[in-house]
Amino acid sequence: MNQSVFLYNPAIKEMISKWKYRGDYCLGDIFKESFVQTFKTAFGNEINDSIVVPIPLSDERLLERGFNQSAMLADYLQVEKKEILTRIHGEKQSKKTRIERISARNPFSLNAVVSNKVILIDDIYTTGATLRHAATLLQEAGCPKVSSFTLIRG
Repeated sequence: MNQSVFLYNPAIKEMISKWKYRGDYCLGDIFKESFVQTFKTAFGNEINDSIVVPIPLSDERLLERGFNQSAMLADYLQVEKKEILTRIHGEKQSKKTRIERISARNPFSLNAVVSNKVILIDDIYTTGATLRHAATLLQEAGCPKVSSFTLIRG
């Protein structure tokens, strides 16, 4: 199950571009209130026995961008956060076609066992491939339930 705060539109696209690709870190704060309120509405009953796991960037992408937008979003939430996934560096998702995204190999590895329910946090849900890859890895490792929460649904 994925919940999103906003639908993708030209105004959001421009804000995301400035935030992620032009390094305007503070622009992410514009989304904080809506992100937190929608999260509480969507996952209010599950918050106490869940952890949030931000979708990681590769080390190379993190160095290039200077911050992980998913970790920033996860930091807004009053829920335990664990960064237990590692991402192998590859081409940017935004540069791939829909079919390339869906058919891509799982770019994640898991660094810890999780016995809690997990809510994956990401900025944009486009095909869902990124979140499915992360969820599959967690479920194969015995995670009892995986949901996802994104800022935007494309």
